[in-house]
Amino acid sequence: MITICLLRHGETAYNADGNKYCGRTDIPLTEKGMAQANRMKALLKDYSFDQVFSSPLIRARTTAEIAAGNKDLVQTDDRLIEVDFGQWEGKSSEEFRTEDPDSWNNWLSDPAAFRAGNTGENASQVLERLNGFYQELMDKYDGQTILVVGHNGVNRLFMASQLEMPLRNYRKIVQENSALTLITLDKHSGFNLLKLNA
Repeated sequence: MITICLLRHGETAYNADGNKYCGRTDIPLTEKGMAQANRMKALLKDYSFDQVFSSPLIRARTTAEIAAGNKDLVQTDDRLIEVDFGQWEGKSSEEFRTEDPDSWNNWLSDPAAFRAGNTGENASQVLERLNGFYQELMDKYDGQTILVVGHNGVNRLFMASQLEMPLRNYRKIVQENSALTLITLDKHSGFNLLKLNA
């Protein structure tokens, strides 16, 4: 069994500006985002992490470096990168729903089959890479405590899948900026959600 502290990165300017979809756009944390990461460092002070993994995007990597308290521990893994939101990136949902309501409705009804923003990823592609990442953690690091810093889309899709929810309901899981989700993964007993948004 592995214990995972799963974080979403701290606030970015896109989060602050109408919650625009950031996706693969590589933007830094705001001052508030830095403060959120430092709050997480204080919250995690009693954890001893054997491994620290982060999405390569700067907002996640910076959060991981601060929260872990040692940037030299942080390993980036491309499989943790945010969903490619295609034509939605840099826009709020209000903007792109007005421009192309069909693509939004398709994504909401069946994200496993339809690409986000017409040209981005579908949820099946996202889960294929995430499942490979988490399976590798179980294979290599049994018994360890691991910090993983990712993004809102990928984290929620992974949790929805592991909880055996219909993927169209993944948005019903709320993961706040730089908030702690605590899970365990075990080859025999599977996924357990211990804390959400601590």
